[in-house]
Amino acid sequence: MTEDGRIFREAWIAGVRKHFPGEPKPGYIAPWAETPDWERASAAAVFTQVRDFVAVSAGATARLTREQKGRFVATCWIAQIHKHIENPKPAYVADWNDLPKWQQETDADIFEAIERRL
Repeated sequence: MTEDGRIFREAWIAGVRKHFPGEPKPGYIAPWAETPDWERASAAAVFTQVRDFVAVSAGATARLTREQKGRFVATCWIAQIHKHIENPKPAYVADWNDLPKWQQETDADIFEAIERRL
């Protein structure tokens, strides 16, 4: 579980560094050891959800668009936010169309990074 979460986190950090306009907040690129426990658990959970989705589709997820892949990651992450934070800020649970472009691209990158690992 820890390794899965790290893979997710590393893909997140790589995506933020690639797509974020300007200098990202330190928390966005904090290393695994500095990531809060709830966020580590969430990263591992979403990794598992993507992994299982790829498996049950027999790899057909490769034919999804980047947007579809990113939406899946975003939706799974929102569920984790609701699980761990009682009254999250609206930005934490924003729908796909309300996410900044950099975050959409990062979520798609995360899905594809997990696909490559499988």
